[in-house]
Amino acid sequence: MNSTERPRLSVRSPGDLVVAVPYLLGFHPADSVVVVAVRGRRVVFAARGDLPEPGADPGPAARHLAQVVVRQDADAATVIGYGPAARVTGAVDAVGEALDDAGLVVLDALRVTDGRWWSYLCGEPACCPADGTPYDPVASQVSAAAVFAGQVALPDRAALAAQVSPFDGPVRLAMRRATGRARHRLAALTGGLPPGGAAVEGHQPGGAAPGGAAPGREPAGGEPAGRAAAGGDPVGGAGGEGEPGGASSGGGPAGGRRGEARALRSAGTAAVRAAFRRQRRGERLDDDEVAWLTVLLTHVAVRDHAWSRTDGRDADISLWTDVFRRAEPDLSAAPGTLLSFAAWRAGHGALAAVALERVLTAHPEYPLAVLLDDALRRGVPPSELDGWPANVGGAVLRRRRRRPPR
Repeated sequence: MNSTERPRLSVRSPGDLVVAVPYLLGFHPADSVVVVAVRGRRVVFAARGDLPEPGADPGPAARHLAQVVVRQDADAATVIGYGPAARVTGAVDAVGEALDDAGLVVLDALRVTDGRWWSYLCGEPACCPADGTPYDPVASQVSAAAVFAGQVALPDRAALAAQVSPFDGPVRLAMRRATGRARHRLAALTGGLPPGGAAVEGHQPGGAAPGGAAPGREPAGGEPAGRAAAGGDPVGGAGGEGEPGGASSGGGPAGGRRGEARALRSAGTAAVRAAFRRQRRGERLDDDEVAWLTVLLTHVAVRDHAWSRTDGRDADISLWTDVFRRAEPDLSAAPGTLLSFAAWRAGHGALAAVALERVLTAHPEYPLAVLLDDALRRGVPPSELDGWPANVGGAVLRRRRRRPPR
């Protein structure tokens, strides 16, 4: 789901809306059903799903999409199907019926095929001819306004996924070497600390998923596309992250593990803060910096510190996109999930979705990604979780305290 809270586009007709949809989603949809929701006179939300396969029941996916729209506190919606009539009509009808059952007003139901649009609800030949109405995105004022506002409509969803695909060739070779150096550096820091001394790869000590939530994936064909999606998972538990509960602070193995864990957290905090500082200055991290950061992010306490500093700023998205693409495959889960979280907070739900897809393909049980994926599928608005993850129940993260006025 995609928020439309950024630049405002003036939409005065079905043709304008058809032109605007690719900018709301971030790419040109194909073989898709799209719902554009409004509150009052403002477009607030857009969500996309795949058209059902021929012969498949469109009802379940339609009802899911309607429930996601309802969660946005929208008043009404327009349904648009992209593709041939034989595949679009049933899907658009099912979504329209589901929206109506949910209490939303269906303003229009459209089909877009080969540069023309048709309305299923308008029978007036003067405005909705039987052979469709042509539209020209290039000549449209809506497109011009979107481009002027800095919005981008990529050719298709694959082009969006390519923006978070891993680098290969010389970049991958250089990162493999840098990551080897980072692993040796970590071993020297921790004395070869195994996962027993600090939670690794997003799992709680003892292997429990954060929040105790069961993994949940989006139904086939559905796609979270933006500000209506939510992200994250409560991470934290008794005894604190990265430290064995009840361990003595004295000497012996337990005290040594606590000291190593503190050293690791200190190094991780420094690396995360340095990365954000570099990004704010417009500087790109070098290979050794990225490698060191990705190795440290496998530890939950470090990842949580990075998570608490990540919001929907463009700089956050740029940082985690670069780190995600350069990370070695076994170290990609944390930066990819942080990218998804930042994109969701910014209203770029389609970017959040493709980042999560890549993470969950390689790391299907990574808890933070699983819970973020579930929230994206359900369309939880970011406004419902303002201040999150700092306000997650049971988490070790704390809000930053404001300094008292002097």
